Amino acid sequence: MDGNYLPANPFAEWLGRSVLKLMGWRIEGQMPALDKFVVIGAHHTSNWDFVIFIAVKFVLRLNARWFGKHSIFIWPFTGLLKAWGGIPILRHLRLNMVEQAIQNFRDHREFILVLSPEGTRKKVERWRMGFYHIACGAGVPIIPGALDYRNRRVVIGAPFQPTGDAEADIKALLAFFRPYEPKKPEYAFHGD
Repeated sequence: MDGNYLPANPFAEWLGRSVLKLMGWRIEGQMPALDKFVVIGAHHTSNWDFVIFIAVKFVLRLNARWFGKHSIFIWPFTGLLKAWGGIPILRHLRLNMVEQAIQNFRDHREFILVLSPEGTRKKVERWRMGFYHIACGAGVPIIPGALDYRNRRVVIGAPFQPTGDAEADIKALLAFFRPYEPKKPEYAFHGD
């Protein structure tokens, strides 16, 4: 069994499909047949983004990991969030999350890490670069995943291999996301 994909779970797949159908959403594109990659989901402007992400994770049976603020990992949801791939992050501690993530890529033959470059649902003036440093440090591609609220779809893009020229690479990634409208467009960073 491919370690990036979970065994068939008819209930989880049904739940994911049902949530997307209820919300009127669909998935366009597909995940690549690669062992290791970073997925960036943007633009992250609403709590609904997480609901859509979990539904997509269930439908595609992704064995993906994701970072979340430690404050969301509260009883009685802690076990469930961790089972869904969540890794609690204590932001006030000066632990190097980039190095920890790179080490996870080294330690596993197959590994998917999903991150939001905004790092928050609030308005941002720039993307946080952790996802980029992780991808470069681990030597893995970045898969862009856009949330398009106008057309109610999640769009999965082609693998993007970072070149090390951060400015040019971020510009190229932002160009992928620009056509897709987030829930709160005024919060999204477009790099303009």
